[in-house]
Amino acid sequence: MTTPAAPTPGAHAHEPHDASIHGRLNWLRAGVLGANDGIVSVAALVVGVAGATTAIPAILTAGTAGLVGGAISMALGEYVSVSSQSDSQKALIAKERRELAEEPEAELIELAGLYEAKGLSPDTARQVAVELTAKDALTAHLETELGLSEEAVASPLAAAGASALAFTIGALLPLLSILLLPESIRIQATFAVVLFALAATGYLGARIGGSPALRPTIRVVAGGAVALGATFLIGSLLGTSGVV
Repeated sequence: MTTPAAPTPGAHAHEPHDASIHGRLNWLRAGVLGANDGIVSVAALVVGVAGATTAIPAILTAGTAGLVGGAISMALGEYVSVSSQSDSQKALIAKERRELAEEPEAELIELAGLYEAKGLSPDTARQVAVELTAKDALTAHLETELGLSEEAVASPLAAAGASALAFTIGALLPLLSILLLPESIRIQATFAVVLFALAATGYLGARIGGSPALRPTIRVVAGGAVALGATFLIGSLLGTSGVV
């Protein structure tokens, strides 16, 4: 039987103290937002087309194009954004590593000064800086000076893949709903599925962020309802006018 690892001294039970927890929360939040984008954008698209025509091929074509185009767009946007972030992080880490190699004593004084600025006495700050430098100088400086760690450097490919996957999962909900449900309830049921899914993502996003869930959930649902209503109205007007 495996013996559980001893808790970190001073840590509360079931409370994360991993330095990378903020990065993981950001990933989760990005995933929720990606799914929300997929739900709203593809739902608005297919509902708008369904308002103009009941032809399944037209709805399928529009929905599939929206799903594929949106997923690629999300992935590319995330890749470019995270690549810039990753490049900046790597440059800062390389700079700190170089400074430690060239001016170790000056870096030690700087680290002690940072701890002193946090409220430690000069002697205690110096002792903490000496001990942390002896253990892992680069990690101590990255965390104290920059709030970084080598393990937390963002991966552009992983970010792009996660964003595209989240968008696709969200987009599949309205697309499958409007394609598989009977024509007589197609629009109404898709509205219900989409609004329920938006309520779920709004609630989950709020919980991940640690905020009360009611207002964010209402905002997400209300925004989705406006988008669906607007596109359905436009599609219906175009369909009845004979434009499409």
